[in-house]
Formats: sequence, C-alpha cells, structure tokens
Amino acid sequence: MARYTGPSCRVCRREGAKLFLKGTRCYADKCSFNRRGYIPGQHGKGKRRFKTSNYGLQLREKQKVKKIYGILEKQFLRYFKLAERSEGVTGEKLLELLERRLDNVVFRSCFTVSRAHARQVTRHGYVRVNNRKVNIPSYSIKAGDVVQIKQKDKLVKNIKETIEKIKDRGVPSWLGVDFAGLKTSVTRLPERSDVGMDIQEQLIVELYSK
Repeated sequence: MARYTGPSCRVCRREGAKLFLKGTRCYADKCSFNRRGYIPGQHGKGKRRFKTSNYGLQLREKQKVKKIYGILEKQFLRYFKLAERSEGVTGEKLLELLERRLDNVVFRSCFTVSRAHARQVTRHGYVRVNNRKVNIPSYSIKAGDVVQIKQKDKLVKNIKETIEKIKDRGVPSWLGVDFAGLKTSVTRLPERSDVGMDIQEQLIVELYSK
C-alpha cells in the first residue's frame, strides 16, 4: 500500500503544529519542531507569512489529518464519503472512522510509539483481533472487539519497554487495556471528545463540499 516515506519532522513544520509522528522524540528537546518551528525549505526561515485564504485553511486542515493518521488522498476520500453516508455529523463520523483503524487502536493502546510503528507491527502479522490474525492496518474495529499482540518473546520485550516509556501518554476511555497481557478491549466506539488532537473537522467537510 502506498504511504508517505519522507521526513516526519518536516511534515509538522509544514503544518505549523506538532503531529507527534515520531513517538518519544516529539516530547524531547531535540524535536525539530521545537528547534526550527518555521516552514521547511531554502527560504523558510525568512519567508513572509501572508494571510491564508479560506480554501488554504481547509486544505491545510485536510493535509494535517491525513498526516496524523498516515493515509493518502484516495483512501482519505473513501473515509469521507463513508462518513457522509452515515447517520450523524459528517465531520465527527470521519474522525470516528479514522480512530477505528486497527493501527490507530494499537497506537492508542500505548503498544507502539507512533502510528507508523503500529502500522509496521500490524503488517508483519503480530496483531490479532478476536484471536484471528489481521495484518490490514485499515481494518475497522467494532465495539466488543479484542485486540491482542502476538506473544513472541522479543516483540513482547520491546513493547513492554515501549509501554514503560510512554504509559504517561494515557489511553482513551473507549479502550480497556491489559498491559500485562498486551490486550485491548474496545468497550465502545470512539466519540469526538476522544480524539485528543486539535482538529477542525468542519473545515474538511467544507473543502469536500465545494
């Protein structure tokens, strides 16, 4: 599957916000966004900032959300169309669908330092949903599902070390995590308040509604 493979810190600088794409590095002093918070590029530091149009704001918000969840335009558009057909507020349904991705659930359970790492663990076949191996990062979980990491010695050791480093990050209330068993129970579907990121989803809805 196609995915972005460029520098992660450059993405945060371009969007003008910390997107936490590199795990623990994003919380450290050496984070590039902290040291160089200006737009990337040859003239980024001295570039004048012009007033952004409404379209520009909408586009940047869409790009930001795509980068946060690590997906490209074609797949993002599919999520939007599905959200549009669903009952409820389109923007909130879009974020719900993105939060229900399997790689996001693994990340939000504090089993990995980033969504990119969660995607890798999933693609390599180390994740099980209801005791069945699922290696599709975009797999959509449902309420009542149980997500578990494969009990492989080296992998378990690495993930438990990761948990110790990032456990203060917290787990959203719609997930019940058993850190000892590396298991997560999906107690309910995520709500808008569970996203935990500064996202203006209405701008995305306005962009696609043009």
